Amino acid sequence: MMLPKPDSIIRDEILSLKAYHVPVSTGMIKLDAMENPYSLPADLQAKISELVSSTPMNRYPDPGAIALKESLRKAMDIPVGMDLMLGNGSDELIQIIAMAVAKPDAVLLSIEPSFVMYKMIATFTGMRYVGVPLNADFSLDMQRILAEIEQNQPAVIFIAYPNNPTGNLFDAEDISRIIEAAPGLVIVDEAYHAFAGTSFLPRLAQYPNLLVMRTLSKLGLAGLRLGFMAGSADWIVQLEKLRLPYNINVLTQVVAQTVLEHIDVLTQQAKSIMVQRAVLKTQLETIPGIEVFPSDANFILIRVPQADSVFEGIRQRGVLIKNLNNGHPLLNNCLRVTVGTEQENEQFIQVLMNSL
Repeated sequence: MMLPKPDSIIRDEILSLKAYHVPVSTGMIKLDAMENPYSLPADLQAKISELVSSTPMNRYPDPGAIALKESLRKAMDIPVGMDLMLGNGSDELIQIIAMAVAKPDAVLLSIEPSFVMYKMIATFTGMRYVGVPLNADFSLDMQRILAEIEQNQPAVIFIAYPNNPTGNLFDAEDISRIIEAAPGLVIVDEAYHAFAGTSFLPRLAQYPNLLVMRTLSKLGLAGLRLGFMAGSADWIVQLEKLRLPYNINVLTQVVAQTVLEHIDVLTQQAKSIMVQRAVLKTQLETIPGIEVFPSDANFILIRVPQADSVFEGIRQRGVLIKNLNNGHPLLNNCLRVTVGTEQENEQFIQVLMNSL
C-alpha cells in the first residue's frame, strides 16, 4: 500500500499558500513588527515575577478569564452592556469569526493593502475573499466598496482602523456607511488604537452588526498574545462556541491583569512613541528622494527608489524593517519602519541614508 503524500490529501488552496514569514532578528535592531520598544518599569516587573512564581501552573487557567475581562473593561472603557471575547492574539479571533460564518459560498470582504491575515484566514476556512483596492492616496474607494457589498453580500467585512501597512485612519463616516450597508458582520480592527486617538467602541450600541477588535501586542505586551473583541452578547455567545478551551493561558491572564492595573504605564509609553513618530517623520522628510506617508499608528510607511536594494542595505547594517515591495501594486518600492526608541530611530536614519 502506498503511503499518502501531502499534495494528495491537503486542499489545493492550502498547498498554494506561503506560510506567514517571521524573519530571524537575533542581534539586530528590530523595527519590523510594530512592537513597543520600551520595557516595563522595574517595580512592575518585580511584582509580575512574584505573581508568576506563585501561580499554579499545574492547574488549568480560568476558562472564562473572568478577572482579566473585568480588568479589560476598566482599562479599555468597554461600553456598558457589551460582551467581551478573548483570543490568543487577534489572529485567533479573526479565525473564529471566519469559521463561524463560513457557509458555502460565503464571502469575507476587506480592503487592500491591509492586514494579510484577513485574506489568509479566508482561505484557511474555505471562504471566498474579496479585496477592494484603496485609492492611490490610501483612502477608501467608497463607490467600489459599496458596489462590492451590494454584489457579493459579504458575511463579514474587516476594516483595520488605523490601517496596516499604510498607517492611515480612514474617514469615520465612511466606515459608518460600510456598517450600515453591510448585510452581515463588520469588524473594526483597532490594533493601533493607542496611537490614533479615536475608536468605534462608543458606537457599538448604535450598530448591532458591529464588533470592535483590539490587541495588547502594540501596547507593549506582544509576548503575551492577548487579543479581545467587544460587541453585542447576541454575537459573542455564538462565537464563543468556537473558542478552544483554555485558550488564554494562566501566565497571560496573571500578567495582563497586573499590567492593566497600571494602564497609565502603557498609556505613557504610547505617548512617547507618538512623540518619536513625529520626530522620525520629520527626519525622514528631510531625506531627498523619499516619500513619507502620514501615520496614525506606531509605524511609518515610506517609498524609496529601488526598495529591495535599500532594504537589503539596511538589513546588512543591522536594522530589520519590513519590505513591502511587490506585495501589492499600491506598495511598489515601499518600506515600513516601526517607531523605536530615540536611539533606535537615529540609528535607522543613519543606516537608511547609507543604504540609499
